Amino acid sequence: MNEFVSPVYSVRAVPVEQVQANDYNPNRVAPPEMKLLELSIWEDGFTQPVVCYYDKEADRYIVVDGFHRYTIMKTSERIYAREHGKLPVVVIDKDLGERIASTIRHNRARGSHSVDLMSNIVAELLEMGKSDSWICKNIGMSADELLRLKQITGLAALFKDEEFSRSWEIHN
Repeated sequence: MNEFVSPVYSVRAVPVEQVQANDYNPNRVAPPEMKLLELSIWEDGFTQPVVCYYDKEADRYIVVDGFHRYTIMKTSERIYAREHGKLPVVVIDKDLGERIASTIRHNRARGSHSVDLMSNIVAELLEMGKSDSWICKNIGMSADELLRLKQITGLAALFKDEEFSRSWEIHN
């Protein structure tokens, strides 16, 4: 039996040009906090690696968590120069649905995510065939919260497996 080893024990120094953002992260940071993050990285260095999935075919690292640290590396000339353009990265090997869930767990643990983007992610996970219970369990969401996010999207397809009361129907 293989013993699990946390990804943090295998940090890689990856050229930032080989890293790309994912297209589903609902986390947003205001400009003042981005300036603070840049200062923090300048003063303290990178204290946490960026979590990525490695796409072998494209030879690219896709960000799962750490988008803002990645952005700072790309936009701060002084940090890019000091770090020689290398970003500290750890790799997780999970399918897209699991990576989305990982991103949401990281964001929610920090308490930052956008409701509108979360609604879109819920829709995407449902379209992938993930069940309501899978979504609730894997992204730390209550059934009521999931229902509210489904309602925000306004997409009838999200409710296709829901049971509704027939009290509104006319019976003869």
